[in-house]
Amino acid sequence: MPLTAQLRQDIEVIRNYLFGGGYPDPVTNAEQLAFLFFFYLADGLDTQAQARARLMKQPAESIYAGDWKLRNPLNAPAMGGKDSISRGRFRWSQWARALTGENLVRFLRDEVFPFHTEVAARGAANFMDGARLVIDEPVVLTQVIGKVDGLHLDKADADTKGDLFEHVLKQIKTAGELGQFRTPRHIIRIVVAMLDPKIGETCYDPAAGTAGFLAAVFDYIKLSNSTPDGIETVDIDGKRIPRGNGNALSAAKWRVLQEQTFFGNDVDPKMVRLATMNLTLRGLPNVRIRQRNVLTTSLDAETKRDLGLPADGHHVIAANPPFSGRLDKDRISEDVKVGTSTATEILFIKYMLDSLLPDGRCGVIVPEGVLFGSTGAHKELRRQLIENNRVEAVLSLPGGVFQPYSGVKTSVLFFRKAGSTGKVLFLHADNDGYKLDANHDTPIEADDLPGLVAVYRQKEANFATWQVRDPAAEWTAQWWFADAATLRANDFNLSAGRYRPLSQAAVEHRDPRELLDELAAIEAEIVEEVEALRSALAKG
Repeated sequence: MPLTAQLRQDIEVIRNYLFGGGYPDPVTNAEQLAFLFFFYLADGLDTQAQARARLMKQPAESIYAGDWKLRNPLNAPAMGGKDSISRGRFRWSQWARALTGENLVRFLRDEVFPFHTEVAARGAANFMDGARLVIDEPVVLTQVIGKVDGLHLDKADADTKGDLFEHVLKQIKTAGELGQFRTPRHIIRIVVAMLDPKIGETCYDPAAGTAGFLAAVFDYIKLSNSTPDGIETVDIDGKRIPRGNGNALSAAKWRVLQEQTFFGNDVDPKMVRLATMNLTLRGLPNVRIRQRNVLTTSLDAETKRDLGLPADGHHVIAANPPFSGRLDKDRISEDVKVGTSTATEILFIKYMLDSLLPDGRCGVIVPEGVLFGSTGAHKELRRQLIENNRVEAVLSLPGGVFQPYSGVKTSVLFFRKAGSTGKVLFLHADNDGYKLDANHDTPIEADDLPGLVAVYRQKEANFATWQVRDPAAEWTAQWWFADAATLRANDFNLSAGRYRPLSQAAVEHRDPRELLDELAAIEAEIVEEVEALRSALAKG
């Protein structure tokens, strides 16, 4: 069952009920809807888990087996009733379709949330820890429950459930306090396609947010392991996207994909819950998304082993870390320090570099300032990347890609761990398939990204073409190369525009927003240098 226009409309009705009922916060509303989706689907997920256990000849007990001691005696089925009820009462059909008003609020708040918190504690990570009912206005809750029930999510496949959840998440229009915001899914798909993750590799996002990158890796691997009759074309955000069901994967490889592939962290407990439920609805209930600030804490090998985490690093890292955050310098873990920088985007790149296996690869979205910044920390980070690792490509994204969250100009940095950089492929996109306006959600035909992915995949052949070019001739392609010696002579600057061959088109299309972003980055560097000097003087 695809994500139909009717399903989208139904979600809009629910959102309108919440907004009109006095619940205007889109993040909280998305989280509350996620809980309700999960409670609705728990029955089917339980049945699937038992069937899987029987297939693997393992013991399995239904989460609905046995009795539940009531947290609130007013929730007893009858006046003067027992202080416990059958856990079967927590099936959606037993309470959501039977209770209304105050009774519904009380039972959901005092029993259903604690029940699912207890159940979630058995999994890889308790995404329900600290969860509570926020929609406590009886009429609004009754309306919302009825509308969720009417979605008939039990009839939807995992992809449709994921698409529906993504549609809810898309309504989150505000950036977080630490600079985090929702990454456009078409950009995520391009990053993942360039990383080309394989079955059996671990994939990690240290700033997972709502798990957009991990979900995209899951989709990519399934598509790569599907026969032609296992692939369909679906409409996502106004674009036709191929999607595979992974029917060429063996049972053993499915277990690897579901249980040993995906890892993530986020500092925000709401994001951890949203990410975990996003992946659970897609058929990944054993994913390990943990609440942790990787920039202020470190884990030794024994702790990683106890938590079921890869001890030596990951094969693939895909992320969009917070852009504009700053940390107290005394809280920063020694492992991630780069000079005196407190900028989260710099610290995250250092952390991700250290979290890769040898030859592991990373695709990370960065603000342009990371690529050309002149502070000591900026230069040292780029020096480490180029001299001690392999920077493979820099993809310059159009200005405005992150609207309506942010207007900051961004690029995607691709690198591998260890070795040294011989050459870097620079890719420049003027269009990403959507109108570059304040909302950035209107599909257009112009889209440079698929062609640039093809250039990246054939980078060695394209490098040969680049080497035999006529330097005096006009270079009109949206890609070019720079060697390590040139990078070194330019303070390891990785800004694509620095090395672009001069052409009339390049001169005419210099985006004013790029110039403003460069000025903003320089200003941020000055502020950081001033703070470093102030700190040094204070110690003196």
